[in-house]
Amino acid sequence: MALHWKLVVDCADPHRQAAFWAEALGYEVEDCRPLIERLLREGVIGEGMVTPDHRAWRRLCAVRHPGDPVDPDTGIGLGRRILFQAVPEPKTGKNRLHIDLHAGPERLDAEVARLERLGARVLRVVEEHGFRHVTMADPEGNEFDVQ
Repeated sequence: MALHWKLVVDCADPHRQAAFWAEALGYEVEDCRPLIERLLREGVIGEGMVTPDHRAWRRLCAVRHPGDPVDPDTGIGLGRRILFQAVPEPKTGKNRLHIDLHAGPERLDAEVARLERLGARVLRVVEEHGFRHVTMADPEGNEFDVQ
């Protein structure tokens, strides 16, 4: 039986990371207000777990594919999604898992430039085996490739 999954990324600022990756991928930042408001009303969570306006989790923020279904009772995506969670420790080494963005050779340079405008930076350009890709870092230094 196949399993559902989500990619979880540890970070310092989940809202900033979600904003970057939503723009980078053309995804949407999840709106969990229905779940948050219900949990606050029921006393399951306290005010300290959410942003002051109760619109978002303080230490979590996810992005989801705009074409995938959403649970209307929670606002959580039921398909392709990335969850960013705040952790106290900083990034210390190279990612062991990374995202590849497929722009195609005709759009590679334009996509790299767009991602730089969003806050990413180029780490290196790799040309090997007849292929070219660009390894970049998101605003917190997490590596990803554009090909």
